[in-house]
Amino acid sequence: MSEDRKIPNEKELEKELSEYLSQKYGGQVKIVSAGLLPLASGGRSDEQGAAAADLNFSLKPTELVSYLDDYVVGQQEAKDVLATKICTHFNRIQHEIDSGRTSKGQVGRIKANVLLLGPTGVGKTYLVKLVARRLGVPFVKGDATKFSETGYVGGDVEDLIRDLVREADDDIGRAEYGIVYVDEIDKIAASPNRMGADVSRAGVQRAFLKPMEDTDVEMKVPHDPVSQMEAMEQYRLTGKREKKVVNTRNILFVMSGAFAGLHEVINKRCHNHEIGFGGRLDSRPAEGGDFSKVKAEDLIGYGFESEFVGRLPVVASLNSLSADDFVEILQGLNSSVVLGKKQDFNGYGIKLQFEQDAFRAIAIKAVEEKTGARGLLSVMESALLGFEKTLPATPLRYLVVSEALIQDPVSTLAELLASKAQAEFHEKRYGILRAQEFERIQDVLTAKHDLYLKEHNVTLTEQRIQLMVNFCQDEILDIRDVCDEIIILVDYIRDYAITASAECNINITFTEEAMDRILAVSCFTLESVSKICEKMFTALDYGLRLIGQKSEHGEMIITVYGVDNPAQFISETLDKRFKL
Repeated sequence: MSEDRKIPNEKELEKELSEYLSQKYGGQVKIVSAGLLPLASGGRSDEQGAAAADLNFSLKPTELVSYLDDYVVGQQEAKDVLATKICTHFNRIQHEIDSGRTSKGQVGRIKANVLLLGPTGVGKTYLVKLVARRLGVPFVKGDATKFSETGYVGGDVEDLIRDLVREADDDIGRAEYGIVYVDEIDKIAASPNRMGADVSRAGVQRAFLKPMEDTDVEMKVPHDPVSQMEAMEQYRLTGKREKKVVNTRNILFVMSGAFAGLHEVINKRCHNHEIGFGGRLDSRPAEGGDFSKVKAEDLIGYGFESEFVGRLPVVASLNSLSADDFVEILQGLNSSVVLGKKQDFNGYGIKLQFEQDAFRAIAIKAVEEKTGARGLLSVMESALLGFEKTLPATPLRYLVVSEALIQDPVSTLAELLASKAQAEFHEKRYGILRAQEFERIQDVLTAKHDLYLKEHNVTLTEQRIQLMVNFCQDEILDIRDVCDEIIILVDYIRDYAITASAECNINITFTEEAMDRILAVSCFTLESVSKICEKMFTALDYGLRLIGQKSEHGEMIITVYGVDNPAQFISETLDKRFKL
């Protein structure tokens, strides 16, 4: 064999074999795989290596706290701790990416994984979901109770990492900068005096150790048919057994639990430390929701292994909520409880508003439920169920929830159905409450969201404020969602103008008032904005191209008149410029 003879690659070898088999068997035998010689490749794929994550993080802790304040009542310690440590975590990663040191890694680095302690219904899960939404990073939630130690029947802890990749649209690079939230973590505290293996408790703690620190998690696992099929397809197309792995070095873990009985462990430690001369004896038990004095030794005494506790260096506690807290939650413009119930009725075309005294009545009843903020929804559902069932089949389209309705919903419903005066009262009162709500939304929008919009190059004109507040009320959305929607639509209009500028060789811009007119006509949908811009620029196209051809540095500012009457607008503009 000649030394300089080229060795065939897989494709060439496959082609030669296919031709040989076709000649011998008359085309009855064919090779259908894309690769005959599997080449095992370990570690991270080229795609993963190239995707150093599309992370662009610059959020400050105070900014994240301010965002959380819009949604979560009280719990200042938890908000401060969570916002600060998460912002620090991602800003540190951002600095490493910017400096090109992402691949080096620091030996012995400990991630600021967070443990949230607090009774049920105080907002632990809500807080973490809000943080993930604001950051825009991949996020996955799991319950600790569904897992077992690796090798036993039950969920595998590493499945959380694989789920994180799926949440990131199979982008491993993005997933490696995500957040994993595990609830009910107190349920895997080891049982005292247990003999033998504890695969659902201590075993699960041990299974979490490596992912919480720094390890590689394989995407392909025997018990996952989807990953197996993906691997087979990859092998069929490339002839390579590619080993896809996710590194957990930068994945942040946040864990939470109610930790019933932990206060007794804390109280026992504090009590023991005060025995002796001068010691203060106190037989009163600590409050069930007060975990402010918790230490690592308390968590170990509760049933957690020291290695597990060591991987949760940041601990924050949430307090029980009072009736006043519940009232403040309901009064908030972004209250998910109130917005959710308004949306329920709005699905039937029924407009809903709440009196302030109704909020107090709901709050008092919710305290009796002893399920935290979840009790608010229970009380509201109980009071409004009859209305939700009956009103859709009637002509009534307005309902005002008052204290009397909460206290006696049956009589209130009967009176509303029987009295035309009551129906008219509800409609009139709804209008008054909506107007008051309009003023509140407008004040919050201009006071708290003006800077956020300016950061995205969106100005709050008077008309735009009116449009946004009306949209917020009509569609029953929280203010932040409306701001994000406005940013998307304004950016789209500007991008459309930039594209048309390039095609016509002329610099095209819109006045703020013109963009407001497009927003007003479009009803805040991207599809409608696109159609309006397309129709408008179709009418303007010839004139814009003519100006672009005859003007070396052409410029066109489209006004409200140009949006409403594009054909007349361009005709008059041409008359003025060229005196046709």
